[in-house]
Amino acid sequence: MAERPQVLVIDDETGSRESMAIAIERAGLEVRTFDDARKALEYLENVDGVRVVVCDLKMPGMDGLGFLSEVREREYDLGVILVTGFGSIESAVEAMRVGADDYLTKPVELYELRQRVQNLMERKQLKEEVTNLRSMLDKKYGFESIVGSSAGMERLFEQIRMVAPTRSSVLIIGESGTGKELVATALHRASPRRDERFLAINCGAIPHDILESELFGHERGAFTGAVTRKIGKFELAHKGSLFLDEISELIPELQVKLLRVLEERQIMRVGGSELIDVDFRLIAATNRDLEKEVAEGRFRQDLYYRLKVVTLRIPPLRERPDDIPLLAEHFLREFFEDHGKPVKPLSKEALGALMRYSWPGNVRELRNVIESAVIFQQGEQIGLEDLPAEVRESSGAPMPELPVQPTHGEPRTMDEIERQAILETLGRTNGHRADAAKLLGIGLRTLQRKLKEYKDQGFLEE
Repeated sequence: MAERPQVLVIDDETGSRESMAIAIERAGLEVRTFDDARKALEYLENVDGVRVVVCDLKMPGMDGLGFLSEVREREYDLGVILVTGFGSIESAVEAMRVGADDYLTKPVELYELRQRVQNLMERKQLKEEVTNLRSMLDKKYGFESIVGSSAGMERLFEQIRMVAPTRSSVLIIGESGTGKELVATALHRASPRRDERFLAINCGAIPHDILESELFGHERGAFTGAVTRKIGKFELAHKGSLFLDEISELIPELQVKLLRVLEERQIMRVGGSELIDVDFRLIAATNRDLEKEVAEGRFRQDLYYRLKVVTLRIPPLRERPDDIPLLAEHFLREFFEDHGKPVKPLSKEALGALMRYSWPGNVRELRNVIESAVIFQQGEQIGLEDLPAEVRESSGAPMPELPVQPTHGEPRTMDEIERQAILETLGRTNGHRADAAKLLGIGLRTLQRKLKEYKDQGFLEE
């Protein structure tokens, strides 16, 4: 398990060390303090969670430059800020030459220190996310790793091949857990923009007042707390691809601004006056019926038509049961390898249960079930006893064919299918909303809003 990100403060002066630590902790960061640089190096040998180090330049024993040299020689991926009471151009130049990321002089302005640490932490986190994303894509999330051989998936594969080389915006429609971000990633990896950034943001997981700054960025002083300039996702995705998940959660004001960006290919940071050219491919996704959202006035019609230049629909798992054995085998190999165990097969009974289950959480739920089974498996194969109760209970039933046509003959809407998936999942988690939201792959706030809608519509009791 990854350790929580930490900041180290190294200073032989107790008062200075403690005041800097308190200032950084007020930013919500975890801080460890040391009065000796060698002790800090020993600590770094045994942990993986340190992201930033604030180190005094002049200390007895190993000084700040010596510590920095050791950090760089050992190739620790850390951001280092050097602090000294002996402020001089020479020492600053030497610190930067050796590899310091930033430099402050005593007496340290604590508010400035906190902002420098936060900025460096964000830079390290962004670099780490880009590295991890590229590694993840190269290992298992390339286009060829979208598992499925059913007719519906073959159509999707062909559509991706045709759309990827173009500049067109893409709207991906699919229930929670079907793999919308995986398809978006595949589009990017198969496009001419593959060597540039792929950035993803969940519009339903970020408060509206923060989302605008996340997308557009802001200038220093744009609002209370904006002490430094922030570059938004629109700029960061320049020349690459931007994936906006849960696009239906955008408030009307942001819908208007997004439409303007798509039409003009320019943005202005919050609090700024400069128009900045941006060139990114927009890939949006939703698990809602956007046409219905438009009809009911919750989503702009002009933005909807701008987004749906190309629409890709991902079939839910219940519509492609033939893919379940392939997916199960894929996840078995993945998790047996991850957990250092020899690969064991599924029993006929276990596979039958997987085939008969309705999978309201789609591929994500199947993946979670297989990982759990791998962890608890003890015999020579994965049997019924290794599967969750709700999956086991389906083993004696015929394969449920959830009707595309309900009994009254009218086609089921996406909202009806979505409501069934949410309520089934909520029942399986015994009403625990956070667990249900995680399983469904949506934000807790989104789930709470949907449940309120169902209650107002009479589908959910008080």
